[in-house]
Amino acid sequence: MSSPASIPPTQSLATARDRLIVALDFPTAPAALDLVARLEGRALWFKVGLELYLATGPSIIEILRARGFHVFVDLKLHDIPNTVAGAVRSLASFGASLLTVHAAGGRPMLLAAAEAAARNPDGPELLAVTVLTSMDAQQLAETGVPNTPASQVMRLAKLAHAAGVSGMVCSPQECAHLRAYLGPYRLLVVPAIRPAGSPADDQSRTATPAHALHDGASLLVVGRPITRAPNPAAVVDSILAEMEHSLPV
Repeated sequence: MSSPASIPPTQSLATARDRLIVALDFPTAPAALDLVARLEGRALWFKVGLELYLATGPSIIEILRARGFHVFVDLKLHDIPNTVAGAVRSLASFGASLLTVHAAGGRPMLLAAAEAAARNPDGPELLAVTVLTSMDAQQLAETGVPNTPASQVMRLAKLAHAAGVSGMVCSPQECAHLRAYLGPYRLLVVPAIRPAGSPADDQSRTATPAHALHDGASLLVVGRPITRAPNPAAVVDSILAEMEHSLPV
């Protein structure tokens, strides 16, 4: 991988700061950038999700990149192959380091997205979302999927892996199984991270930072435990300390 905006899975993950992604789940750029300023010197990675992206457009990616941060753009692209490939090319031009597509989009869509990402020498690394961390078996069944979340995650991960997608997004509960299947050279980005004592909110499949790292997570995504805290910097410091004690030697 040729750009510092990319993450070689076997490099650049040495410290907790290299592995923590703070989710900027805000409705406006000023609110998001206020948190970024409060975490200066602590966070290297920020996630831009659908709410913030729709409010700001790609300018928020460019602002964060100009300030030296890596940006995880989590839009979960899911459309016909040509449309998704075009979206990948567009987002790559704004400096996204990581970008998500829905594995449920199917093999042709995943192949088109992976090809579009590979043609850009500066990334982004493409991640496939398997099953949303808010979903449980009952909710899957309501959508017509009879599998358990764990088996559906593995089914979709195998599809994305065969299509050449760089890594996966999964809940902490599926992390160990995916790591065993994928081996050490694929990225596993794990949301629904909750420090001990934090509420689960609307997440169904959660874990602590230590647990997720132990099971093979490459990067951890933490949102509301940080963004809703009276002192976000103190929460980040606590999470980083827990992560440092849990990193592989």
